[in-house]
Amino acid sequence: MTHDRPVLGIALMLGFCIVAPIGDAVAKVLGATIPLGEVVFVRFAVQALVLIPLVWVTGRAWRMRGRILWLTFLRTVLHVLGIGAMFTALKYLPLADAVAIVFVMPFFMLVLGRYVLQEEVGHRRLLACVVGFIGTLLVVQPSFATVGWPAMLPVFVAANFSVFMLVTRQIAKETDPVGLQAVSGVMAIGLMIPLILLGSRMDVDVLSVVIPDAQEWTLLLGIGVLGTVAHLLMTWSLRYAPSATLAPMQYLEIPVATLLGFAVFAELPNPLASLGILVTMAAGLYVVFREQATARHQAATMQPQPAE
Repeated sequence: MTHDRPVLGIALMLGFCIVAPIGDAVAKVLGATIPLGEVVFVRFAVQALVLIPLVWVTGRAWRMRGRILWLTFLRTVLHVLGIGAMFTALKYLPLADAVAIVFVMPFFMLVLGRYVLQEEVGHRRLLACVVGFIGTLLVVQPSFATVGWPAMLPVFVAANFSVFMLVTRQIAKETDPVGLQAVSGVMAIGLMIPLILLGSRMDVDVLSVVIPDAQEWTLLLGIGVLGTVAHLLMTWSLRYAPSATLAPMQYLEIPVATLLGFAVFAELPNPLASLGILVTMAAGLYVVFREQATARHQAATMQPQPAE
């Protein structure tokens, strides 16, 4: 059993909050010259090439069958759709805005938990969901006025990854995380190859293939490595610290994305979007801390009482 090491867990989560927005920034750069399908294919191909040797060397479990296999396939489809939608959104939106909008995901998960999994969700947390969604709309509104429907793509990403997380919950205890990601990488390759071949034959721009130059190859390989490393950092952080400790830290992605957007693309959220980001972060953090308080209360009530 792995003992809690909160400082190490927090450090790993901090690494995730830095690496993940860097990967998004690289995807935004590549989106100007490399078709979407090619970027997504290389992203998952690198994931498979990095993790398959790791699975083999460490002797991790990777074989799947029955329900677990089908849920892993569904999870992979959702992952491909989510990554594709996010990379498309980054072509049109400032980096900070796109990342901030995706943070409506905790609110989607609470709603899904209540109405799909029949979990008990208090009125205050539902109210925080409403406030957080209003904050997200404040971020979306100026982008929607400028670029139209692509501004809604991060909302789709959030909804998609909420379902992705629910599926992951169903198989997490029965799969090794590294083995799961290795298998998902192989499945994603199997999904993308026929799509790209068909898209190229039908002259679908986003599924066409171009020959990258040396710099683009470097960035393509980088996006695969960054995506893989980000996932492993998050997975390993959860081995050393409780999710309740780490959840508030994930919101550090937003200021990191803002700094990267300014440094690389000279982008800053406008005043309305900035207000929306603050509202979304405040509502999200309220939900996180409320969940922590509820968990502590439930744990306290379940403890055996001393005999009188």
